[in-house]
Amino acid sequence: MRQPWQVILSERIDPSRPMPLYMQVSQAIIRDVESGRLAPGTYLPSSRELAGILGVNRKTVVFAYEDLIAQGWLTTSATRGTIVAHNLPDGSGPGVARLEPQAGLGMAGYVIPAEPARRLATIGTASNRIDEGSPDGRLFPADVLIRAFRVATREAARRDGFGYRDSRGSERLRRSIAEMLRTQRGLPVREDNVLITRGSQNGLFLTALALIRPGDLVVVEGLTYEPAVAAFKALGARVVAVGIDEDGIDVDEVATVCLREQVRAIFLTPHHQFPTTVSLRPDRRMRLVELSRRHRFAIIEDDYDHEFHFRSQPLLPIAAIAPEQVIYLGSLSKLMLPTLRIGYVVAPESMVDVLAHYVSLTDGMGNTLNENAAAILIENGELRRHARKARKVYAERREAFAAELARQLGDRISFRMPDGGLALWVRFRGDLDKIEDRASAAGLKFAGSRSYTTRSDAARGLRLGFASLNSEEALAAIALLTEAVRGD
Repeated sequence: MRQPWQVILSERIDPSRPMPLYMQVSQAIIRDVESGRLAPGTYLPSSRELAGILGVNRKTVVFAYEDLIAQGWLTTSATRGTIVAHNLPDGSGPGVARLEPQAGLGMAGYVIPAEPARRLATIGTASNRIDEGSPDGRLFPADVLIRAFRVATREAARRDGFGYRDSRGSERLRRSIAEMLRTQRGLPVREDNVLITRGSQNGLFLTALALIRPGDLVVVEGLTYEPAVAAFKALGARVVAVGIDEDGIDVDEVATVCLREQVRAIFLTPHHQFPTTVSLRPDRRMRLVELSRRHRFAIIEDDYDHEFHFRSQPLLPIAAIAPEQVIYLGSLSKLMLPTLRIGYVVAPESMVDVLAHYVSLTDGMGNTLNENAAAILIENGELRRHARKARKVYAERREAFAAELARQLGDRISFRMPDGGLALWVRFRGDLDKIEDRASAAGLKFAGSRSYTTRSDAARGLRLGFASLNSEEALAAIALLTEAVRGD
């Protein structure tokens, strides 16, 4: 029988905050679930009741409930009402130690990798390559970019802004990114928590440099982003791969590794897992955070294409739920232009100071004109307008690319249409080594299946990006792939 509502949300809903009210409600419920105040199976009040308790419009609560149901935090039925999902772990146990930010971490020595990682080239004409999920730079209006650079240059001239600047990056861009993350992704951050980098890979390497000493253990997924693994190994880390399935990383296997030895960090891409595109479910996110707190390891969360989601609202980042456990990596490359090389790291201030120190040693500072031009595009709404248009184009290309793959290759392949992201993960029923050899010989450029694997039992496939190809280019590239799959 339904129990009367007894628990008031621990977080106050504040209309003066820039974050949308429905997202504040969603986050408050998630935090109460994560903390154990709302246990699995707990009945929530009706949307009308909760709206009255919180003093908000009923539609605000409806939107929050719909998002949380779509994401797996809540379940509902016509007769029972809305309840906390039963498959979530119970967070009501005794408290565990929080990961304290550690400043001043250095390196014992420089380790030269025995063999640098080599990925197959993804350059070439658009009609003979399939990348891993790059945006189409041709969609970004050049005149808009030129105007932003003109304004940034004039402002720099007026304010003596052509000299050396803060190694953390442009304060203007850090402030814009912090506001975007607060209002759109629920991260409780200020500009002092943000470091601007030359793309997300640069941010990843700086993070590894700050965290890892030779011999430290880093956990990755059995299928993952090879340059990340190469960065960890270049700094002397021992890398252990754990399994992954349709719900994301195998948290049980992570727990087993933690019982066996000390883990320093775990690297994962939970939003659209690279390369498989699956999303890490809420119950596994919560268990991973619990493990991080208990065993005192850092979670390195790479959220490389958060903006491109074509169905329900995207899951909140792990960093929104447990910011004290997570170093969060992001990029404007997918949203804007890869050639601008703008990424960012979000972390506690003490960690940002350490990362800024490494920037001062390796690069001095970022490109302030690039960064301020990007901030201008965010402030004047041009980036938001471009994102809306690009999302529509990519959604159409996604449908057309998937349909053409299915038409050409039928039961020779299998793939699941992802909710978001700019690529498909495709499995092949033939000999994949031979297929790749034939495709390469025919002139098709792509990243090979073995570049993603970190353990021998990982299910191989190809990550096929659709966003950067117009219809003619996509047809030509799929034709080359089809010829390779069908063989002689």
